[in-house]
Amino acid sequence: MESTILTPMLQHRSIRRFTAEAVGDGVLGELVECGLRASNTGNMQLYSVVATREEPLRSQLLEQHFGQCATAPLVLTVCVDVHRYHRYCQVNGCEEGYGNLLWFASALVDASLFAQNLCLAAEARGLGFCHLGTVLYNTARIAELLHCPEGVVPVIALALGHPAEEGRVSERIGPEGVLHREVYHTYSDDDIRRIHAVRDNDPFNREMVRQNGTRNYCEIFTTKRYPRRQNESVSAALEECLRKQGML
Repeated sequence: MESTILTPMLQHRSIRRFTAEAVGDGVLGELVECGLRASNTGNMQLYSVVATREEPLRSQLLEQHFGQCATAPLVLTVCVDVHRYHRYCQVNGCEEGYGNLLWFASALVDASLFAQNLCLAAEARGLGFCHLGTVLYNTARIAELLHCPEGVVPVIALALGHPAEEGRVSERIGPEGVLHREVYHTYSDDDIRRIHAVRDNDPFNREMVRQNGTRNYCEIFTTKRYPRRQNESVSAALEECLRKQGML
């Protein structure tokens, strides 16, 4: 494919090892500016991002992500944030009403758009990052570490820095697996097998199956990475956190 502005997106690699070189305030500010240009609900911008560099907080934060990306010089935690808009309403003598599930979901979408814009800008700058999906596993503790007030919930975490590795272009299911024309198309068993063949036949994934002693790649997810009991436990803790932070 001809090299275009789309190339970095089509060749994205998660980076998990970083050099010690810092990400300067000027670059950080530029990345956040790019994030701010993302679309959002009603232009309310119901999100915030906490940039953590200093020890011991950086290490304490990464512990909540099970030690992933330990060499990352910068951790960005993107939060749903209705606290700031509530304060805006109060300062202007208006009744605030954004501490509920609707606005958590809306702000979660907005925070995701902000984060993706920021990530694209980071890669354009030659930086690398890794999305730490574990933020929702220890949300309450992360909120505590970052002193998040009511109305602020950590939802996205990014380890960011200068790459110390090339990284791997992970396999992805193709457009036929996610694109539905006009209405949703219900998948047949053959559809599912064909769509996921790229994943099941990937050499890296096949090695993972061998190492884990599972019947197939899918079973790694259902029994090792995200088993039902763990999902239910994390869900209960997340619900409790959302209630504590005034979002339910």
